[in-house]
Amino acid sequence: KYMILNTHHSGFVVEDLEKAIDFYCNGFGFEISARYERTGYPIQQVVGYESAHLNLALLSLGKEHLVELIQYISPKPIPRPTNERSAIGSTHLAFLVDDIFGTFEHLKKCGAKVMNPPATVSEGRAACYLQDLDGNWLELLQLG
Repeated sequence: KYMILNTHHSGFVVEDLEKAIDFYCNGFGFEISARYERTGYPIQQVVGYESAHLNLALLSLGKEHLVELIQYISPKPIPRPTNERSAIGSTHLAFLVDDIFGTFEHLKKCGAKVMNPPATVSEGRAACYLQDLDGNWLELLQLG
């Protein structure tokens, strides 16, 4: 029997690695755990591109889950076909916060794209979606 042990990281493809690092570190308080460049074999096998060349940063916020930011040098990245939340395959990463309104305003100042302001979804619980600089969906969630 095969067992999944835990989650390790979520990965986001970004246009500008430096700007994305700045957004996540200044906006959320992430710290850089590692930076690296990958080209040739075996990264070609992993991502399925013969000409694969990637710059990456692994960011940490606590000990449980990492965020990997991936900038493709080759092949040339293409724009996302839609920013619709309802598109099949759309994903998001949720962050637990203690002050959703303050965090929301801070992330707006850091360049987050706003869909709607935080909404109370039940007693003591609020949530909202934003996008990072590259259109990756992020959720803020305040419980109790």
